Amino acid sequence: MTAGDLDSQLLGRIVRPADYVRVLATPMRLRSPHFAVHHLVGRPLPLKQPMARSVTVPASATAGVVADATGHAPVNSSLSTELSTGPPESLALDVDDVQVPGPSGPSPMGLVETPTTKGGIARWLGLVVPKRHAKRAVTRTLVKRQIRNVASACAPQLEAGLWVVRQRSPFDPKQFPSAASDALKEAARAELRALFDRAVRGERDRLKPRPPGEAPGKGKVKGGKARATKPPEGPPCTS
Repeated sequence: MTAGDLDSQLLGRIVRPADYVRVLATPMRLRSPHFAVHHLVGRPLPLKQPMARSVTVPASATAGVVADATGHAPVNSSLSTELSTGPPESLALDVDDVQVPGPSGPSPMGLVETPTTKGGIARWLGLVVPKRHAKRAVTRTLVKRQIRNVASACAPQLEAGLWVVRQRSPFDPKQFPSAASDALKEAARAELRALFDRAVRGERDRLKPRPPGEAPGKGKVKGGKARATKPPEGPPCTS
């Protein structure tokens, strides 16, 4: 769902599927003929670190070994090398006792808390470009690149939190027959630029509630044609 690193140092990536579920569960904040923007105030869920498993040394591996004056077994080529363990005290910790320091105190079970402003990052971006709306991989790559570029340019002015941009409808193949062309690139970029300019100004679309049982994006636009994107007012995002 995400591809590549972002150019902006102020914009992180959403990588966990659970974070996508959280953001997409919110109503659309803004939409255009081909894209929808969702926003959730908060930060990504904490990531889990691999747990260190305790190793039990069988009695047969230490049979006949005589400890030296320090209490540890001497280094001897005749000893078994099948097991490699640390000091005895390191094996006494239980998995539930492993804690990793975090901004608000130790975090149990190896969970690492992600600071909201770690490295200056307070905004995270996720991309959703379904195959049903962009069948060719080169087209999906082109659309994702334009989303990242526009979002990175607007990142310093965006509200903090998690942002997800999803493509909600395909570009007309009659108007854009090529899977990747300068015309398609400019059309996607202009539409995304207008969306993010509105997001920077804090605008929200007033959406009518969907009928019960209707899936998102299934509603028809009145007249069968998509409405033209309204030109943004005020200064655009810095490029």
